[in-house]
Amino acid sequence: MSLAPPTVDRQSDTALEGKTVVVTGASRGIGRGIAEELGAHGGNIAVNYRSSNDEATEVASLIDEAAGEAVTVQGDVADLEAMQTMADQVHDEFGAVDVLVNNAGITMDHSFEHMTPEEWQSVVDVNLTGVFNVTKAFYEDIREADEGRIINISSIIGEEGNFGQANYAASKAGVHGLTRTLAKELAPSGSTANCVSPGFTETDMLDDVPETIQEKIRDDIPLSNFAQTEDIAALVRFLASEESRHLTGQVLSVSGGHNL
Repeated sequence: MSLAPPTVDRQSDTALEGKTVVVTGASRGIGRGIAEELGAHGGNIAVNYRSSNDEATEVASLIDEAAGEAVTVQGDVADLEAMQTMADQVHDEFGAVDVLVNNAGITMDHSFEHMTPEEWQSVVDVNLTGVFNVTKAFYEDIREADEGRIINISSIIGEEGNFGQANYAASKAGVHGLTRTLAKELAPSGSTANCVSPGFTETDMLDDVPETIQEKIRDDIPLSNFAQTEDIAALVRFLASEESRHLTGQVLSVSGGHNL
């Protein structure tokens, strides 16, 4: 006899009530899914974006209609000064930050032979240095918080590499090492740092991949399908909660078994 899973009313779950959360790159894709999920569980969400103001405003409105509160904060993660200004804005609105989700990222794909120094540097500046910049701006908050959380969003490409993505793979692999180091340095304060490493996920970024290539990728995934943004967001929600208090320094893949 099998039992149906219980129905969860997301509006009534306030596990993150009173927690202030920053999500970078939150206007679209995985970042949007994370911001909406954490807002639905009662968090006060700072929705960071670089240029997509309308989309970020929509995300904030949806969170306000759910169980949380939200504010949009513009800023390029590659700019440390902009992130320090953003931190001041978040503090003015919600106070000290409890949970930091470093999600912002870009791709500029070319084979290594044809990759320009500018393409290399641009991706590293956002995907790796951006994580440094945002974490630097909020590090004291996380260290001083009651069980603070840093959650970095990486990629299985950082574990496996990928043709045409030397810059992206290197930047995401760097996030893994940074996460583990932060976990060790934050441990004495009781705060944690973990990394979520998604596989191929159904976002507008994947929509740009030709269908024939998508089919080939899908054939290499043991579960035979792409992740949904909800799959990533649910794990981030767990890592943001008190339930994850003894989990730190980990890189957790959500890939359908692609990296087995």
